[in-house]
Amino acid sequence: MGLLDYVLPFLLALGILIVVHEFGHYSVARLCGVKVLRFSLGFGKPLLMRRFGPDQTEWVLSAFPLGGYVKMLDEREAPVPAHEQHRAFNRQTVWRRIAIVAAGPLANFALAIALYWGVYAGGVEELRPRLGAPVAASLAEKAGFADGDVVRSVDGRPVQTWQEFRWELINDALDKRVVVVETINDAREIAFRKLDLSVATIDQDKQDIATQVGLTLQRPSLPPVLGKLSPGGAAEVAGLRSGDRVVRIGEKAVTDWTELVMAVREAPGQSLEMEVLRDGVSVVTRIVPASVEENGRPIGRIGVGVADAEGRRDMMFVTVRYDALDALGKGLRQTWDTAALSLSVMGRMIVGEVSVKNLSGPVTIADFAGQSARMGFSHYIKFLALISISLGVLNLLPVPVLDGGHLLYYVIEIIKGGPVSERVMEIGQQIGMALLAALMAFAFYNDINRLVAS
Repeated sequence: MGLLDYVLPFLLALGILIVVHEFGHYSVARLCGVKVLRFSLGFGKPLLMRRFGPDQTEWVLSAFPLGGYVKMLDEREAPVPAHEQHRAFNRQTVWRRIAIVAAGPLANFALAIALYWGVYAGGVEELRPRLGAPVAASLAEKAGFADGDVVRSVDGRPVQTWQEFRWELINDALDKRVVVVETINDAREIAFRKLDLSVATIDQDKQDIATQVGLTLQRPSLPPVLGKLSPGGAAEVAGLRSGDRVVRIGEKAVTDWTELVMAVREAPGQSLEMEVLRDGVSVVTRIVPASVEENGRPIGRIGVGVADAEGRRDMMFVTVRYDALDALGKGLRQTWDTAALSLSVMGRMIVGEVSVKNLSGPVTIADFAGQSARMGFSHYIKFLALISISLGVLNLLPVPVLDGGHLLYYVIEIIKGGPVSERVMEIGQQIGMALLAALMAFAFYNDINRLVAS
């Protein structure tokens, strides 16, 4: 994948999330009778501006895309004509101001629920939680896990997919728990395995939780049989056909699909001798893999897919689909659980229980955006939902400058019976800006370290 394959999905996701967030503020402000002067996607110099609506609101696309804002009529920022003072934000009751400010993060949560609802109502293909052979001398091996076991539940909580299984492990690892994993094997024998997660750590720079305890995802061996050929691709040019079984590349025998893929990837632009079996007859040809860029380095591609192997595919994948009402419930639960986990991890970072290396900046997010887009539409939508939740949680933190900081001021106003002084708010703004700058700098530092390490 090239740079644009990461940047474009990232910018699309960012644009959607910012528009939804700011539209939450905008729509509730309008419902409360507040005049909106500007709706901006991005900060800095306006690149494109249009005025429309009953109040001739300015709709702006600005130069710096990492954010946005809604500017409302406010006497603290500029003089307001007497006939419009009732429409100024600062003249609204504290409860209306709370509603307007909270509407942005709540819009992000609502977007996540809607996206999850759409994915699960339409159906999404996920990896089954089918385990491979446990790592030798690992906790998983000592617990008795075996090759081919399929996970059914963790501490009684049902599990359908590998992603759900990892999610349960992460939650339990945070609490250093010993969990009971229910499995079933091909002989339909059910077993319960105890797994101690107290030794696992949540750290993006280390192996994931499953790998740390010795659990692996089973990857059934696929035969090196060619499936559909891309028109004009290297395989078609070399005279290969669907159904050909590759037996040799150069002097190296090929016994499964992975060996074929790796041999091709490592030879971009190089001429390879390939032997295939076609209707029981040996055919030898030469093929030159096309050179394409992936993660900044050239790899080889010959334009061919793996032959249809539905039996093996059913072993590896499961389609998760719910009816409309259950899909909505699933979306609500997943949004709530993700937000709760995000807050838990943030709190544990502050007290030192979780490494601050888990903080990610725009570079890592762009990487995830590109990867999810490459995996397919459903996975990109789930990525979008996850980032929308993260944005909602971040904005609700009680940090001045963020929505949560303003909500904190309003709670203090309710308690003390009057607004916080402008001097206190000014100091709070400065502290908030410093905290955000430090947080962003550290996130960028983590991003750069991950790039260097990879």
